[in-house]
Amino acid sequence: MKKNLLLLFLILSRFYGASAQNQSAELSGFVFDEQQNLVSNAHIYLKDSNYGAYTNQNGFFSIANIPKGEYTLVISEIGFIRKELTVNIQSNKTIEVIIQKEITSLSDVWISGEKEAYTTRKVSSSLRLDEEIINIPQNIQIITNDVLKDQAAISIMENVTRNVSGAQMIEHWGNFARINMRGFRIPPFRNGMNVLSTWGPMAEDLALVDRIEVVKGPSAFMLSSGEPGGLYNVVTKKPTGKTGGEISILTGSYNTLRATADIEGNLSENKKLQYRFVGAASTKEAHRDFEPENRYTLAPSIKYNFNDKTSVTAQYTYQYYKTKLIGSAYVFAPNEYADVDRDFTLSDPRLGPSVMKEHYGFINFKHQLNQNWNLTAQLSYLNYQHEGSSLWINSAFGVQENGDLLRNISIWDAKEEQKLGQVFINGKELTGDISHKILGGLDYGNKNYIADWSQSLSIDTQDNPFNIYNPQPAALLPEFDRSKNLQQRASGIITSNYLSYYLQDQLGFFDDALRLTLAGRYTEFKSSAYGVTSDDKVFTPRVAVSYSILDNLVIYGMYDQSFLPEQGTNRFGDAFDPVTAEDIEGGLKFEFLNGKWNATATYFDIHKDKFLVADPEDANYSLQVDTDITSRGFEFDTRGEITKGLNLILNYAYTNVEDADGNPIAGFSKHITNGWLDYTFQNQNLKGFGISLGYQYQVDRSSWVWGADGQTDLPDYFRMDGALSWENDNFRVALNLNNLLNEYLYSGADYGTYVYWQSEPGRNFRLSLNYKF
Repeated sequence: MKKNLLLLFLILSRFYGASAQNQSAELSGFVFDEQQNLVSNAHIYLKDSNYGAYTNQNGFFSIANIPKGEYTLVISEIGFIRKELTVNIQSNKTIEVIIQKEITSLSDVWISGEKEAYTTRKVSSSLRLDEEIINIPQNIQIITNDVLKDQAAISIMENVTRNVSGAQMIEHWGNFARINMRGFRIPPFRNGMNVLSTWGPMAEDLALVDRIEVVKGPSAFMLSSGEPGGLYNVVTKKPTGKTGGEISILTGSYNTLRATADIEGNLSENKKLQYRFVGAASTKEAHRDFEPENRYTLAPSIKYNFNDKTSVTAQYTYQYYKTKLIGSAYVFAPNEYADVDRDFTLSDPRLGPSVMKEHYGFINFKHQLNQNWNLTAQLSYLNYQHEGSSLWINSAFGVQENGDLLRNISIWDAKEEQKLGQVFINGKELTGDISHKILGGLDYGNKNYIADWSQSLSIDTQDNPFNIYNPQPAALLPEFDRSKNLQQRASGIITSNYLSYYLQDQLGFFDDALRLTLAGRYTEFKSSAYGVTSDDKVFTPRVAVSYSILDNLVIYGMYDQSFLPEQGTNRFGDAFDPVTAEDIEGGLKFEFLNGKWNATATYFDIHKDKFLVADPEDANYSLQVDTDITSRGFEFDTRGEITKGLNLILNYAYTNVEDADGNPIAGFSKHITNGWLDYTFQNQNLKGFGISLGYQYQVDRSSWVWGADGQTDLPDYFRMDGALSWENDNFRVALNLNNLLNEYLYSGADYGTYVYWQSEPGRNFRLSLNYKF
């Protein structure tokens, strides 16, 4: 009825003026979704012309003074499938258009017996860019919830990097994800906010995660400071207004047991107050002895829609993780990697425990100012607490040729607080034939990390050392003094404060076929590390251009800058200067089958002006070298449903990072390629059954190189995984098999006088059962 009245009023209001224009006419109407809701902010334009408009808050649009003739009308809006239709305009014309919502994640729709999307056409609102991915002049890859489910990943530590070209997990302490891309560590974001910490944040349980967005390059529209490789943004699950849920149980190798729940619905009859609850609990061991893990996660969230223009969302997350010893995955040997069995450990059953707790609060406010402008403000608070100990070896004693070494156990008690805030505005305007998509806002961050590493003990003696070929129990056990609070005994204090302002205008020419982006960020950054302070004020520009050769084929180029404040000092107490970098890249983006399948190819050229190397006089310190670091390479990604029931992820990256003298810089693999193929049978007799197969391959790889003259001797890495599954409307059963070839896989580095590595499990399985309601 509402639709009919609106159309009747529009027709009557135009009737008497219909003959006033002999050579031109007006096209007007309303845009609806499939539920007959009016769609605001949709871009309506006549293809290959200068005529266009945006729908207002009532879903209405009007385009006047159109020369009579036949046109292709294009309707485009973020979150909906782009639609084209032919209109013959000989007089004033009124139409109504229905557009279909895009399926982007698990929470959008459940399809009986079918896979959901391996790809999506838009980024989340937390990335701030109100634009389809194909039109964004940057390489952005989305790891959807369906991909994570098919690969049976339960933590962000578990090879999620396989789904993005050139991304590489770098081994470290094991309680947080350290991911390198294009040769540099990329910072973790959570819901669009930078939660990077020197030793964190705590690795997210993937039960929380709706999607992971990987942005390549300096990413000035998101980063106030950081390495030029890019970032990854973890988008957590929040209320969608739907009613239903999913519960799952999982078991597997190494006594793995896990249960998860994801339930959402409405708390009011008018659906203004919505809720969602995500919970997970797991216990498991490892392929090495003495590495039990107990973990649980709780994440309730609510959303209140004041009206169709204003909403507020609040979320609280608690993560608890308990193990014995941080760093127990490290193995050391005098000369050769993999010199002992992959289940070998330096740990001892009497050591530990280590307990980590994370409280995370998030609140988001959205308001539509008018049909073209939207305001977003959000705050987050992160409180991380860690009480435990870590394992390393006595560096002075080293690793003897016969395999003797001394194990050092150090206290590791830490606390971190992060207070983060953002306010940004998105807008659309037309000035003559030029469209403008404007983004502006500010970011604020306050981070404080304190830790006690001051107490340590060698649990072996020189008279009775630990031998990797004939291991013996520890001779001594540590007893750490925690009688004083952490603030009083802290030996490491790292703080940072930043405030940055950002403004971007994307100008559209020729019906937005040609897009020019002009942007800049001004950042004020203050930091203090180990008593040394820095105060930097930096402006970083961004210029990009993209052109739609076809509606589904885009070519782009970009210039962007970044800066990175370096914390710490050299052995003389001199603070390090901030590092600046610039990136020039270009590429092609292509969509197939209306966005069900896409491909991106990118060439990049990054230059950093300085970097840190180990001090040859004292390995506990670094030296800052003023020399150009160059990272160049090529990346290719394709993902999506290439034919009915067949989903594919395939990527390849060539990366070369070196200094001005041509010496390689550690932290990259020269060649990385990954693939994941998933097929759901379409035959009626086998409907619901699926099979998956994937691989990971890394050539000329390195992680850390501290004492081997910038060289790496790691072997190539090849791993195959697979899965079998069955699902119907409500149930899904899957058996995932990892490391099918049972290879001895590891990552590590050469310290010059000895080597270390961390091994992965041999062939192992996970069996899961999911129920949707």
